[in-house]
Amino acid sequence: MARRMRFLLAAALVLLATRPALAGPARIDPFPRTAVVSAFEPELAALIQATAEKRTYADGGFTFTTGMLEGQPVVLFLSGMSMVNAAMTTQAALDRFAVTRIVFSGIAGGVDPRLAVGDVVVPDRWVQYQESVMARETTPGAFAPPAGEPIGKAHFGMMFPKAVSVSRPAGLEQKPWFAADPKLLGVARGAAQGLALKRCAAASLCLKDAPKVVVGGAGVSGQAFVDNAELRGWLFGAFKAQVLDMESAAVAQVAYVNDTPFVAFRSLSDLAGGDPGKNQARVFFRLAADNSATVVRAFLKALP
Repeated sequence: MARRMRFLLAAALVLLATRPALAGPARIDPFPRTAVVSAFEPELAALIQATAEKRTYADGGFTFTTGMLEGQPVVLFLSGMSMVNAAMTTQAALDRFAVTRIVFSGIAGGVDPRLAVGDVVVPDRWVQYQESVMARETTPGAFAPPAGEPIGKAHFGMMFPKAVSVSRPAGLEQKPWFAADPKLLGVARGAAQGLALKRCAAASLCLKDAPKVVVGGAGVSGQAFVDNAELRGWLFGAFKAQVLDMESAAVAQVAYVNDTPFVAFRSLSDLAGGDPGKNQARVFFRLAADNSATVVRAFLKALP
């Protein structure tokens, strides 16, 4: 019996050693392209419409559109809403196309009180603020995380933010934030000069001030849609956050792991709980999406 078991084990090891490795998805298009990503259809509509020589591919449940946008070869796709969808779809695009850089275009909630609806922000770093420890309440209103947890910024009630564990060839890293590419930020600064942005959602529905473009500062991302003034205030104080969304930091992490330059353009559709009265996202989301698309097109045109 022992000899038989040794023989079966040896045969299994030989089979595993000679079995071909599982193949990944086939490369759809080998041509170097800029990936242009949005979370949902209204954010991408203006960019798809402006793209020439369009060709659409459906693969593995994903839909990609290639073409030329402002003189740049691009592949456009929807990430889907939320962190997991954004990470999964971005990696799928990197596996199937020769992506040279990743550009996110979409709407967001404003966090910095100096910003207004319609403004476009291009953060230089992205934080996953919901990567956190939900701590034990020790006395009423007081919370303490377990000993040894790598806690970073000031906590929000029971929520204590921590760094993200990232697997890299050199080993596991702890990343408190993910940086946008400095060269792409420089191009964005130049492209934004003198750019006119949309101010009116309808003839009788115009913003008080002309929207502006802000390059730099922090963006934060998490799974939740936020319409809470207290949380908004904490995010600004703890992270000096400009904007809040549900995808960008996840895409920034995938870009970092794949050594791919990344930048995100986010236009404010609402103020994440700081709006006068009720949340304004349903009123201004299309205006905000169009403003983001306008800046992205100017950015693509300015790329070398």
